[in-house]
Amino acid sequence: NAGEKASEEKFKEINEAYSVLSDQDKRRKYDRYGDNWAHSDQMDEAAARAGHGGGFQWTGAGGDDPFSAFGVEGGGIFDGLFGNVRQRVRRPRSTEYQVEVSLEEAYNGTTRVLTQSGGRRLEVKIPAGVDNGSRVHIAPDSGGAGDLYLVISVQEHKQFQRQGRDLYTEVEARLEEAVLGGDLHVTTLRGRLALTIPPETQNGQRFRLAGQGMPALNSPDTKGDLYATVKVKLPTGLSEEEQQLFRRLRELQASKSE
Repeated sequence: NAGEKASEEKFKEINEAYSVLSDQDKRRKYDRYGDNWAHSDQMDEAAARAGHGGGFQWTGAGGDDPFSAFGVEGGGIFDGLFGNVRQRVRRPRSTEYQVEVSLEEAYNGTTRVLTQSGGRRLEVKIPAGVDNGSRVHIAPDSGGAGDLYLVISVQEHKQFQRQGRDLYTEVEARLEEAVLGGDLHVTTLRGRLALTIPPETQNGQRFRLAGQGMPALNSPDTKGDLYATVKVKLPTGLSEEEQQLFRRLRELQASKSE
């Protein structure tokens, strides 16, 4: 019947369009000759016999554009594809939310509840390892909304400074601990750790605690390091006996330099 015949013709047109789109040589012919691209060889030969030479533009005679099935409107198909593209289906716009997290939340991962237009609430997961400027992609739901992006900012911490996946902190040592060596307690984002310092540790000396830094984004088992800088605290409120011991130490140090 007429309906089946029309469908068959439209199917042939779509197949032809796909054939042209997937073949570079056919694309060139279509750009030059339009709907008559399949007869380009004969037209070039006829033009040559007529003394015109090839290369002039042929235009098709009316009818529906078979390439419209591919979402391209008007003009040559490759003007549409590679030049003035006008897609019939427009993707929904993406939306960005600015989200601030603490360093602890960036270390462990966290969640936030977003209020979208219309009052709809959406709980989103923020993975461990995010840093300032990290963009977390939230896939759209079935409601047709566009993609969501969380743009992360991490609050400054009173104890730790962050550089990439590494953390930096300070640990206090008493004078006798720095001179004789001993165990110091270092606070990390996972709790306290013992740091053994050697005798004659200098003020400002830095020690590395491997694997105690920030996790890598999307690879939480990979962690940076924590660097602890020793700050030697001088004693105050010395008794007479303690002062005498320091005087004796000064005398011993002076005799060594003679």
